[in-house]
Amino acid sequence: MKKTLTLSATAVAAVIALAGCSTGSGSSASSMPGADHSTMPASPAAVADHNGSDTMFAQAMIPHHAQAVEMSDMILKKQGIDTRVTALATKIKAAQAPEIEKMTGWLKGWSEPTQAPGGHSMTGMMSGDDLTRLDAAQGTEAARLFLSQMIAHHEGAVEMANAEVRSGKNADAVQLGKDIAASETGEIQEMKDLLAGL
Repeated sequence: MKKTLTLSATAVAAVIALAGCSTGSGSSASSMPGADHSTMPASPAAVADHNGSDTMFAQAMIPHHAQAVEMSDMILKKQGIDTRVTALATKIKAAQAPEIEKMTGWLKGWSEPTQAPGGHSMTGMMSGDDLTRLDAAQGTEAARLFLSQMIAHHEGAVEMANAEVRSGKNADAVQLGKDIAASETGEIQEMKDLLAGL
């Protein structure tokens, strides 16, 4: 339970910060946790444009990506990290931050909440203790910890992305699922190779 609360607080903070930068619209009853969106009015085009899998994919992937950006920021602030590892962290951050904004925009356009319902689990997420260990680690230990944690994190994202490809309806969301699965599968192998050489 503690793990879920820690992740939720981190995810909420990241989503609020990013959503606040990208749009000027405030929150409404539609963004309240537990709101029943099946009875809320929406344009026929918006309803036809996505399904529950698309919504769940975006709601889960936003905090998942936000944590990857947070982990990348941690490693990029450290001294004495292998340049191949910092290059990878920079690449992850550059790819995932814009995708967070894109998915937040989709959810707002679909009149769906940007936060997943309570209790929704996300595969591969690090616990608060995991992040504390990464933040405290230095040098090669930090690089190895970052890589091992990010491999597990990416494996979770690939699983979520493949589920969207199988079940999603929105063409853009399905394409993003394919892109995430392909790019992060490649990065997993890259990280395994780096880890073996450290």
